[in-house]
Amino acid sequence: MAWTGFTRVSRMTAMAAVAVLAVGMSAGPAHVEPSRLPGGGPTSVADLASGLLDAVVNISTSQTVKGDESPDAVPIPKLPEGSPFEDYFHDFFNDRNGDNDDSPRKVQSLGSGFIVDAAKGLVVTNNHVIADADDIEVNFSDGAKLKATLVGTDTKTDIALLKVDPSKHKLKAVRFGDSDKMRIGDWVMAIGNPFGLGGSVTLGIVSARDRDINSGPYDDYLQTDAAINRGNSGGPLFNMEGEVIGINTAIISPSGGSIGIGFSIPSRLASMVVDQLGKYGETRRGWLGVRIQQVTDEVAESLGMPSARGALVAGVIKGGPVEHDEIQPGDVIVKFDGRDVKDMHELPRIVAESPVGKDVDVVLIRKGKEQTVRIKLGRLEDGDKLASAEQNKPKDTAPDKKEKQPLSSVVLGMSLGTLDDALREKFKIPESVSGGVVVTDVEANSAAAEKGIAAGDVITEITQQTVSKPKDVSDRIAALKGQGRKAALLMLAGKNGDLRFVTVRIDG
Repeated sequence: MAWTGFTRVSRMTAMAAVAVLAVGMSAGPAHVEPSRLPGGGPTSVADLASGLLDAVVNISTSQTVKGDESPDAVPIPKLPEGSPFEDYFHDFFNDRNGDNDDSPRKVQSLGSGFIVDAAKGLVVTNNHVIADADDIEVNFSDGAKLKATLVGTDTKTDIALLKVDPSKHKLKAVRFGDSDKMRIGDWVMAIGNPFGLGGSVTLGIVSARDRDINSGPYDDYLQTDAAINRGNSGGPLFNMEGEVIGINTAIISPSGGSIGIGFSIPSRLASMVVDQLGKYGETRRGWLGVRIQQVTDEVAESLGMPSARGALVAGVIKGGPVEHDEIQPGDVIVKFDGRDVKDMHELPRIVAESPVGKDVDVVLIRKGKEQTVRIKLGRLEDGDKLASAEQNKPKDTAPDKKEKQPLSSVVLGMSLGTLDDALREKFKIPESVSGGVVVTDVEANSAAAEKGIAAGDVITEITQQTVSKPKDVSDRIAALKGQGRKAALLMLAGKNGDLRFVTVRIDG
C-alpha cells in the first residue's frame, strides 16, 4: 500500500453506502464523571459519552462539479455476489461514471462538527469539510436535519463556524476546555462521523503535544491515538470532564484509515478563532510585520550566542508596524510580550494570539547585545494584503547589456564585485537593494555553493556588520576566523530584493 502521508480526515464521500447508517440516538443523561481504575484510567466512559453525543453533529455538504472535476472518480469496488450493498454500489457508480461527460453533477461529502452555542445555533467544524460547498446540512443524533449557513472561516487554522436556526431544533452545546493543561498520557475521547457512521465514540490518550506537521503557519497540534478516520474531521476531542480540548483534523495513514496517529487543533488556539469568527465573521490577528528564519546551531555560533533560540529576522515588511527601524534584519527575537520565543515556529503563534493595536515589548539580540524595543501591533490580514501587493509588482525586465565586469576578489568560493550600475543591470538587481557586494560567480562544490548562494545574490551584511566592497567581505571573514568562529552569517538580497540569511563554513 503506497504511503499517503498526512490525510485530512473528512470530506468522506457519499460513495460508501454507509452514509445511510447515521442512525438516530436518544438523548443521554447529564454529564457524569467516569469511574476510575486504581491507576487513574476510566473503567467506562459510557455515562460521559451519553451526555455528549447530542452536542456532536454530522456535517453533510454538496457541491456541483463537472464530470471530469469530480474528486471521487474511483472504480466500482468488487463486492461478494449477493452482498446487500451490491445493487446500491452498482447503481451509484453507474450513475456517477456511466456517461463520462462533462455535464454538471452533485458531489456529496461528510464530516463532523459540534455545537458551541445552543442559543445562537453556532456549530464548529473544519474549513476543509465545507470548503467550496454549495449546500451545508447539519444532521443531529436524533435524525433531525437543519440547513446551515456559513458564519466565517479561517484557512490558516482550518476552522469554520456555521449557524443553524435554533428555533427549529432543541440544541445542546459543549464548552471548550484548556488544552494547555493536557499532559502526555491523559485520557481523551473522540466523537464523530467516520465513514458516515455518526455518533462513533473512540478512546485514547494524548500521545504528544506541540506537533508541527507543516500544514500551516500555526501548527501546534495535539497528537492522539484515539481512533480518527475519514469523516471525523471537525469533530471534538474531549477530556474526561467532557470539555472540548481539540478539533480533530488530520491523520498519518498509509491506507486512509486510523493507525493511531491523529492530530487535533488545541482548544487554546481554536477557541480564540471561533470567538473572532462569531464576533466579526473573520479573524483579527496581531501582526509584527517581519519575515523570520530559524536560528540554527550554525547561526547561533556565528552570532556568538551560547545556544540556538529565538527567531532570526530576515526582513521587515514595508508599511508594517515596524516603522522606525525598531527591529532590523539580523536581529534575533528571543522574547515577545513577556513570553520566551524558543524557536522560529513559536513567534507567529504568539503574535497572532495578541490583540491588534496592542503595544508590546520585544526583546532581541543585536550585535551580541540584548535590548528591548516597543512595537504597536498591526493586523495580520492587512499584512497579507501588503505582501500580495508586493508580489504583484511588475518586475524589472530591462535587457541584459554586456558590460565589462569590474575586477573582483574570490572569498569562500564566491567571486565578488562592488555593486554598481553595470552589475545591477547585468543581474537585474532591483533598486530596493541600495548597497552591498555582488556575487558574480560561485565555484562548484565550494562552501558558498553548498548553501545555495548564486551569481546575482548581494551580500549586505556579514554577522551583523555591513559590507560595501569585496575587501570588506574578505576582512570580515578573516576577523571571524581570528575569533575562532566556524561559520559566518551572511545576509543576502536575492534578485527580487527579499533578504535571507545563510551560514557559510569558514573553517575549511
